[in-house]
Order: sequence, then C-alpha cells, then structure tokens
Amino acid sequence: MKAHFELKNILQSIDAKGYKSYKEIEGEYLFGEYTLYIDHVQGDPFASPSRMRVRVNQQTAGFPSDTYLNRSREIALRDFITRKFHSAIKEVSKGGKGSGKSGLISIDNPGQEILDRTSAFVNESFVEVRFTVGLPAFGRKVAGREAEAIFFDELPQIISSALIFKNLDKDALYKHIKTSEDADFLRNELENLRLIAFVAEGSILPRQSGVSALPLAEDKAVPFVSPDNLKMDVELPNKGQITGMGIPRGITLIVGGGYHGKSTLLKAIELGIYNHIPGDGREYVVSNPNSVKIRAEDGRSVHNVDISPFIKNLPFDEDIVSFSTEDASVSTSQAANILEAVEVGADVLLIDEYTSATNFMIRDHRTQELVSKENEPITPYIDKARHLFNEYMVSTILVIGGSGDYFDIANFVICMTDYKAEDVTLEAKDIAERNKTEQNVERDAYFGTVRERIPLPESLDAGKGKREVRISAKGLHTIAFGTNDIDLNALEQLVANSQTNAIGDAIQYAKKYIDGKKSLRQITSLVMLDIGRAGLDVLNPRLQGHYAEFRKIELAAAINRLRTLRAEQKI
Repeated sequence: MKAHFELKNILQSIDAKGYKSYKEIEGEYLFGEYTLYIDHVQGDPFASPSRMRVRVNQQTAGFPSDTYLNRSREIALRDFITRKFHSAIKEVSKGGKGSGKSGLISIDNPGQEILDRTSAFVNESFVEVRFTVGLPAFGRKVAGREAEAIFFDELPQIISSALIFKNLDKDALYKHIKTSEDADFLRNELENLRLIAFVAEGSILPRQSGVSALPLAEDKAVPFVSPDNLKMDVELPNKGQITGMGIPRGITLIVGGGYHGKSTLLKAIELGIYNHIPGDGREYVVSNPNSVKIRAEDGRSVHNVDISPFIKNLPFDEDIVSFSTEDASVSTSQAANILEAVEVGADVLLIDEYTSATNFMIRDHRTQELVSKENEPITPYIDKARHLFNEYMVSTILVIGGSGDYFDIANFVICMTDYKAEDVTLEAKDIAERNKTEQNVERDAYFGTVRERIPLPESLDAGKGKREVRISAKGLHTIAFGTNDIDLNALEQLVANSQTNAIGDAIQYAKKYIDGKKSLRQITSLVMLDIGRAGLDVLNPRLQGHYAEFRKIELAAAINRLRTLRAEQKI
C-alpha cells in the first residue's frame, strides 16, 4: 500500500502525457482516515469510467452495530449509504473536466426500492463504497491537476458526508432501516397468514405519472382504504400495529371502471416483492416474493415449451407440446410466459387484461370459439386459473374491466371506485350464478402439464465475447449477449439497470451448471444458492459496484429469451 502523497506525485509526473499513463495510478493508497483502491483504469477518456473503492475502518466510520445487526438492516444501511454518497457527489463534484467522461464521479443510483447492491458494504470492521471516476483529460492527454482535485479535494468531502456516521442524519438513517426491516417482517409473515399480498391502510399507491416512480402528492392522492371483510391487523417489530387489506391465496379479481385505480393497485402489489424507502407511499405494500407479472409479449422467442394448456392447435401444424418459435404471437407468448414462470417456481401470477392476450381475443363467427387475432384457438385463462391453483397451488390476482366471465371462479372480487377498494364478492357470485343458468358455462376439467426443460450447453455458445447492457431511449433493458440481444422489456418487475447488469453476468456464470442434465429450475436455483453464500460478487472475478439483487424468476426469464436457447423437455 502506498501513501496518499505518492498518488499526487504520480499525477504530477504524468500530467499532459498520453492518456494510457494513467495506468500508473492503479493500486492502493492510504489517506489517513480511509484507503483508496484504484482497481481498474480506463484506457481512453471516452471508455467506461475507472473503477474505484473507498474503505473506512469502523473506528473512524463509527456506525453502531444495531444499524447492521441483521441481514435486513444491513441491506437497508448499505442502500442508505449509497444514496448519501450519490447525493454528496451531486453537491461536491464539479464534473466536466475535459474530454469524454472526464471528471465524472458516479455511484449506483437507487430508485424507490431498497435493494441488495454491490455499491456499498458494511461490517464490524469497515465501510466500503464502490464507484467510478472518469479520469480527466484534454484531448487524449492526462489532465493531472484536474485529477488531483478529484482525489484530494472532492473525494474527501464526499467521503466525510456519506461514510461517517456522526455526519449523517441519524433519525433519517434509523427510519430507513426500521422501515425496511418492518417490510421484510411483513412479507415473511404472509405465509403464516395464508396471504399472497398485503396493502396497508393509508398507502399512497398512485405515482406522479406513467413514467415516474415517485408518489403522487398526498393532497392529490386518495389514501388506500381496506374493504371491511379483508381488513386485518399486523404487529410490526418497529412501527407496531398496522391495519391493511390481506389478499388470501386463491383467485382474486380487481374490477371497476377505467381510471379508478385497478391497474395502480396491481402495480403496487407487483412491486411489493421489494422494500420501499420512507415516503414512497408503498412502504407496507408487500407481496409473495415469487409473484410474477404476466403479459403478452408479441415477437419474443420461445423454445420447446408445452403450451397445450392454453393453445389447442395452431394453423400451421406446429407442435404445441414442444412449441418453438423465433416470433411468438400475442397468445402463444403469453402462454409461454405463464408456463415458464410456473416451471421455475412462481407462486402468484399477476395479470392485467389490458396488457394480456385477453385484450386481443375475438370470437370465431363460425365455431363461436375464442381465438386470437392470428386465428389461434385459445383456452381463456378463466378456464385454467382455478385448476392452476388446485393442481399447482399457484394463485392469481387479475385485473379485469366490466366483464363478469371470471366471477364464478373467483374467491374474492375487489371493486375499485375512485381509488377506493370495496369487496363485492357476494354480488359477483350472484351474477356468476345467473350467467351459468343463462349461458351454461363449461370449464376445462384440468390445467394440463407443466414440463421442466433442460437447457443444452450449446445454448450459450453465441454468448462468447463482450457482454454489455444497453438501455433504449425509453429506459428499457436489453442485454447485448455476445452477438445476440436479450430483450427484457416485458419483465415489468425489474426496476434497476443494476439488476440487468447482474443478470447478464449471471447468465455467463450459469454456464458452469448447464451440462445437459440439470433443469432450468435446478440451474437457476444453484446460481441463486451461490449468490446467497458469497454475494453478488461471485458473478465476476472483477469487483463490480453496479450489481443489484434479482430473482431466479428473472434469471430464468432472461435465459428463456436468449434466441440461441436450445432445451430438451425433462422426462
């Protein structure tokens, strides 16, 4: 380890030299109260910024042990530190010191969710943050004095603001970790309470806009009120007793007119797999951690999926028991999405008819069968949801408009009117009885087979070479995997680019388990087991600061969308 003044000497000696001279500063430097690690230096001012770490020992950082005494609090504290480091960068860093990304200091920027990230670490010995710096240059010449200002002026201020406990807002910090701890407790209690979701009384569910995750101002939003017969109390370790709506296992419908809050409620439940920051409005909205949002995904690739539970036959004599396509239709894509989710362990399916194949179904005037607009005979989800629960214990929460077709299979029907929830199950059952009498409704007798598949090793051969994450103009996720793109745009429960980064490397990591014998469920479970034991750092020998937690469900979904995937059905 070198003394900090040696870094200053090197910067002065390479000033105005070729940019590759920056390679000389790689290494470790002791700055008195902290250690700076320059792990990787970029080769060009326009390349990805240089990767660095700062580590402060706990004698200096001074974080009390109760701020990280369990896994839940530790993750929340690391999230809080990341946010403070990011805020301090904005306050202190001047940026723009020359060509390309010169002078830009950055760290993973969290949104409304509290995630396990590799941007910060805390234990009884030290606090560490990982960040990047665009080493400054004029043209392709080292800007030594500007770099010196970053390391000896800006970084010390940022570190002091974000990594020293006595300099932080203690009330805000403890509120952050206690809120997250309560949410974890509440989510873990769902199983004991035989629930799949819980929505706290007074939650602010609407967002500022369709492209913003920020809550609608309280003076404009209608706080959530629970229907009386779904209302229940839960005792949390920090906040104490809260009241809210518990959604039991089974089939739950969310109905009501347009723009009354149906999809808003479903979206909150959809993201209830994550903890949320104080002030988000959805702090105590939690859902089963294996809840999966299902939607139609026109054009996705599908390989060797048995879609026979939903598709009776196809117009071009394609094999529906071993269905493969490079360009799935609306209906076949949704069928594949459902079956793939159940294949790897989904407990709850979340479906909004406005983004599902239901919205594209029509009735054949000759046979009166429901078909897709591509003339594919579809078995409506209504005919399968009850059997899916009875045979596989997979619950459903479904948003529908005014149709009463699903009422006879529903355990609960929640009507949203002006963003207020009301239980209308009894009324819905009356309507269902009348429909049965008038229409003589018949349902399928069983769900069908969910077949596990075994990915073949050659599936990932095309992934050799550079892996990067590309974000489209709409902010959606695409992994450039070798020469192939993996489109994750339809995975609505991904909330951070860092998750996509981690999934991209997790696919590469999974190659060690893809042997032509293990199923996709086994492979993804083994990857997640390794992450559980060693953290997200297991995915890459080079330390990364831009990973965030993901589920095996999203990892499997990404592999399923790899167009080179080849798989055999497990016998």
